[in-house]
This record gives sequence, C-alpha cells and structure tokens, in this order.
Amino acid sequence: MDVRTELSRFLKSRRARLKPEDFGLAGQGGQRRVPGLRREELASLAGVSVAHYTRLEQGHTENVSADVLDAIARTLRLNEEERVYLHGLAHPPQVSPRVPRLRIRDGLQRVLDSMVYSPVFVLGHHTDIVAWNRPAAVLVDLAAMPPEQRTWSHQVFLNEEYRLMLGAEWRAFAGAHVAYLRVLLARSPEDSRLTAHIGAMRESSEDFRRLWDEHDVALWSHRGYVFTHPVVGELRLTGETMLLPGDPDLSELELLVAEPGSATEAAMRYLASTTDRRASADLA
Repeated sequence: MDVRTELSRFLKSRRARLKPEDFGLAGQGGQRRVPGLRREELASLAGVSVAHYTRLEQGHTENVSADVLDAIARTLRLNEEERVYLHGLAHPPQVSPRVPRLRIRDGLQRVLDSMVYSPVFVLGHHTDIVAWNRPAAVLVDLAAMPPEQRTWSHQVFLNEEYRLMLGAEWRAFAGAHVAYLRVLLARSPEDSRLTAHIGAMRESSEDFRRLWDEHDVALWSHRGYVFTHPVVGELRLTGETMLLPGDPDLSELELLVAEPGSATEAAMRYLASTTDRRASADLA
C-alpha cells in the first residue's frame, strides 16, 4: 500500500464531504461539477497557496510543516483521530521492525487464566490475536484456524460464523474496525506488516475494500457487543480495551464482561464449562 496514494485519497474524500454553503460559497463560481470544496477554495480558507495544497493532495509532503497540516485539518473539520492520521501520513514516524512474539509472559497468561467466564484476547500491532482464553474460544474458534488468519480483520470480514453472530450489529462493528485500522496506520504508516495486512484484506473482501474507501478514522477504548450465539442465543457483553505499554511486541488486551447476575453471565458460564474449543495456552 502506497502512503502517498492513501494521503491523496484521504484529503480528497474529506474535501468532498464539506458543504460550500457552510463557508458562504454557495452559488459562487457557477455550476459545480464535483461535491464539496474546490482545491483553490480550501487552500484559501486554510491560508495556504493553491500550489502548496495541490502538491499535498497529490501526495507530495516535502516542506509541509505541522502548522500547515493543522490549518488544513481545521478547514477540513477533521476530528482528532483524523488530524493525527493526516500528520502520520504526511510525516511518517520511524518504525523499528517487530518480530511476532510466540508466547506471552507468564503474568499476562495468569490474567487470561483467571478470567474463567469472561472472554479475553491479547492483540499484537496488526489486529493479530496473539493469545486468548477458553471463554474467548466460545465466541471464535481461533485454534482451528491457521495462525495467519488469527486477526480481527479475518474474523469480522472472512469468518461467516462470527459475522452471523454479530447479525445486525455487523455493519457498525465492521466500520469501527476499519476506522481503527486507520488509527494504527497513522501511528505506523511505514510498517510493512500492517500495510501488507491492509492490502491483503482489500484483496480478500469487497466489504473491507468498500469501508476502507470511506476513509473514516476513529479510536475506541470500550463498546457494547450483542451476539446471537447458535447454542444459547443472545449474549450482551461490554468490551474494555487495556493497553500493554510494558510489552513492546503487544498492543492491548480486550476483556469482554457480562452484567453480574444477567442471563448473559449464566450463558457464558455454561458455554465456558462445556466447550471443547481450545485456548491459546492449550496450543503450546
């Protein structure tokens, strides 16, 4: 995936969503052939030259300062995640190659083992699922998949069983996942594993490709899940994300919990105690 192309597409998509009348430009300059602001209008509103902005929109970032990027971000009315994404594409940080970790440390493994009824997933830096406990296996049978398919992208877009469990929630969940991938890309736009993963998903899934081309950028740290499990029916879980700053080869821990005393809690207890699916620790 070419970072310059992504920058160009992102800026064009954000410019196209602006309404000229919101800037007092309605009716000016005759018939508009495309939606949104023209390049020269955006450049004028941002206080930069048309040539300077045009070069940026073409993917050329030489001599583009952070102040100029912020001025363009304000004019495009980007949210904070989108602003960070723009800076990341324009000024890619230096990224050291990462080697996937085969095992998580013992203390983190004990956290997973202690959650006997709550699903827990440990993630790497590319939505890869590095470790999971037995309740997590109730939701998605990662042990049955090749290691290269143990990513959230694969589960959301290529695992039909998981998609069916999400049901009506799938569209919002899938959109949030793709928007979060753009946050990861902003942090590490030259990470070859991440860009290869995104490229592979664009090739493998028409739904992923369509959502990726919407250029949404959003971070999330918690959300609600509603699954329709084939054995017990509806499961309502709350997901919490916990960063792992002391584990440089890992990204975060995702913990899904049920409301105490709820039907979901009882269902998770039943499923976790009866499933024959394996946790990651069982594969060692």
